[in-house]
Amino acid sequence: MKPVVAVVGRPNVGKSTLFNKLCGQRLAIVDDTPGVTRDRIYGECEWLGHEMLLIDTGGIEPYSDDIILSQMRRQAQLAIDSADVIIFVTDVRTGVVATDEEVAAMLQKSGKPIVLCVNKSDSLGDPPAEFYEFYNLCLGDPIQVSAVHGHGTGDLLDKVIEYLPENTDDEEESDTVKVAVIGKPNAGKSSLVNKISGEERMIVSDIAGTTRDATDTLVENEYGSFVFIDTAGLRRKSKVDDAIEKYSVIRARMAVERANVCVIMIDATEGFTEQDSKVAGIAHELGKASIIAVNKWDLVEKDGKTMDSFRKKLMNDFSFMSYAPIIFISAKTGQRIDRLFELIKYVDTQNAMRISTGKLNDVLASATARVQPPTDKGKRLKIYYMTQASTRPPTFVCFVNNKDLFHYSYQRYLDNRIREVFGLEGTPTKFVIRERDKNNKK
Repeated sequence: MKPVVAVVGRPNVGKSTLFNKLCGQRLAIVDDTPGVTRDRIYGECEWLGHEMLLIDTGGIEPYSDDIILSQMRRQAQLAIDSADVIIFVTDVRTGVVATDEEVAAMLQKSGKPIVLCVNKSDSLGDPPAEFYEFYNLCLGDPIQVSAVHGHGTGDLLDKVIEYLPENTDDEEESDTVKVAVIGKPNAGKSSLVNKISGEERMIVSDIAGTTRDATDTLVENEYGSFVFIDTAGLRRKSKVDDAIEKYSVIRARMAVERANVCVIMIDATEGFTEQDSKVAGIAHELGKASIIAVNKWDLVEKDGKTMDSFRKKLMNDFSFMSYAPIIFISAKTGQRIDRLFELIKYVDTQNAMRISTGKLNDVLASATARVQPPTDKGKRLKIYYMTQASTRPPTFVCFVNNKDLFHYSYQRYLDNRIREVFGLEGTPTKFVIRERDKNNKK
């Protein structure tokens, strides 16, 4: 495993800006609003041949009674507990404040190595008088840093690697399935990830929109190795009225892009909504293997026909992705979580399936014999042959005499015939139609 470095401090001292600078990419939301980062965010950093995993945390407010702030404090404590080294970020512009002293005391109790970072030292040259106040925290020599400009980050990382344990990360991760958990706000995405991982990995609250960033959780069990990406709930665009929410929508899409499988969470107590369709549409558009997970099933009053009628309605609602299996779960009780893992593995293999050209053309010959290709104004579509060009999703190239004659309805018919023979459950497919070169007649 790579050594873990936690970036902690009170709100709005520039932790996320520093985190982004050290990772070299914009993984954490950065905004002037205090408390923007709520959950732990992971990113990789490399310095002088040393690789490390950085954790960006929500700002610590040691004695706040606010529900979200108190949970942010617990999240930060979890990050501290799992870290090998802690970067304690402070703000030179405000000097040492009471909260800094309280956080310093909390960090010293952890017994972990602490590197004191005095951020927002944006001017070069000798440090300002306020810089020397930070020696009073009794955490050794503070390091001047400007996270915005990058000044001092090299000195900071030099200090961090002095404390790093040996890097033992030589595991092969190619078999790890990346799973994006997506859905509208408050559908239970974070509760599912917490249940699966067995720890309070995400902030869980009845307040919609608690998760703002896409965060990763590694889970290894008898079904294999998985990385679960919990995403901010996707809202209607009319409700995306502040910059933070806009970042979260972009982040959720990015999470789907890097996932192999998408678990689309539906709230059983609310049923299908237009927003669920839009969320699922992102996964479908990006060609991801998908599972529709109906959460909070334990809260639904049931009789012998409830599940069947709910399933039929969802199949109609999600007619554009009829390939996606539907599972009824409870993130709270753990109901059917084992079955969910089995489905994730299964649809991932379907998304990566490769079919030989010979077998594809056997199916094509049978399908065209059963239902003749369409005609228009006396011209009939001819499909010369078909081949699979790529996987994730399975992409089929059809060579024809006239693209205009290849109606969508016939494409759907061929898709259904291919699925009858090869399965492809849980994955969309893509068809590319090409005309044979008319200038190269044989």
